[in-house]
Amino acid sequence: MSNAAEAPTCEVAPSIQLGLRANLAQFSLLVVVNALVGAMIGLERTILPAIAEQEFHIVARAAVLSFIVVFGVVKALTNYFAGRLSDAVGRKAVLVSGWLIAVPVPFLLMWAPSWNWILAANILLGVSQGLTWSTTVIMKIDLAGPARRGLAMGLNEFAGYSAVALSALATGYVAAAYGLRPQPFYLGIAFAMIGLLLSALLVRETQGHMRHEAKNHGTPAHVATRSQREVFLSTSFLDRNLSSISQAGLVNNLNDGMAWGLFPIFYAAAGLSLERIGWLAAIYPAVWGVGQLFTGALSDRVGRKWLIAGGMWVQAAGIALIVLSTKFLGFAAGATLLGAGTAMVYPTLLAAIGDIAHPAWRASSVGVYRLWRDLGYAVGALLAGVTADALGLHAAIWLVAAVTFASGVVVALRMRETRGKIYG
Repeated sequence: MSNAAEAPTCEVAPSIQLGLRANLAQFSLLVVVNALVGAMIGLERTILPAIAEQEFHIVARAAVLSFIVVFGVVKALTNYFAGRLSDAVGRKAVLVSGWLIAVPVPFLLMWAPSWNWILAANILLGVSQGLTWSTTVIMKIDLAGPARRGLAMGLNEFAGYSAVALSALATGYVAAAYGLRPQPFYLGIAFAMIGLLLSALLVRETQGHMRHEAKNHGTPAHVATRSQREVFLSTSFLDRNLSSISQAGLVNNLNDGMAWGLFPIFYAAAGLSLERIGWLAAIYPAVWGVGQLFTGALSDRVGRKWLIAGGMWVQAAGIALIVLSTKFLGFAAGATLLGAGTAMVYPTLLAAIGDIAHPAWRASSVGVYRLWRDLGYAVGALLAGVTADALGLHAAIWLVAAVTFASGVVVALRMRETRGKIYG
């Protein structure tokens, strides 16, 4: 009986292989799923500030940006629990749950009778994004293994943020042609339903790949096993590499939160049409998305540290160029720089966590990092909104540029190179 019971184990183990080529079908499917996740955010990037001002007559910048604060806080907290849940109940269950929560979002945005309904929609969107995007990241890390981790994260983030750009552009055009609501949000219904069906019917669980990687590296038990408290403290504060990564992620999304909420208002004040604002809202994530095809793989060759530090400085230069400009071409050049800098940073931060965190607690560490990173949305929206109300739009944008530059200095001084390290 014992031989019969052991036979299946001997057959299953060799079928698990790490690497992009060995897992091409599932990896490609997850790229498509993450594109749909990104498209759900893109629904809001061009037109929600305009809805706040034109339909609900909200004037204060901090109030307009309240939807980003709600989204950022909820997504950040959900990221943390998504990492823990994906270890406890499996990656696929978390992914499908995230899509189920996304289904009501476009309907709420279409028919919201008050701004509080918009905020409620962003609570659901934040939960959904935290579950779905975190899980696709974790699953791709599981499948890719250590050799091509930067490329894997570049492909993941390319799909997500290219879709953000295309969705932002599409909603801008639809809104210009048919009005701010409800037509632009019809796209969201399609995104949510397709994402749910693909995740439920075709995506397969990847926890076996994580266990396979952990087994192949005979790491001592005291290193492989960490409590949630230890993972949180190390990723947030104690480990000089992980904590440098976390602060850079927070500041990166701090300036993205500002760009999401204030740039459409800044461009409108310069006299730009809704179509042109839609183009600018698309250029930044488009460059960010496409650039990651190259920067993720580049980090596998040249290392992580200086791509991260340099990327933060390029972002700061892009923000400065936007605030100094008054015409579309200047805004577009600044948005291109901002996207390029973000492309240098985004997949590299995730790849660096994969370098350091052991497979046994990697999902939890990714969750903690994404907690801090997406709190940046809320911090950025609050900081930019309050500063804009007190000192004006220009002052708010300059402040965010300075904070972004300082974050790159922290990485340069504190972080060590992680490429080629095996869990430590």
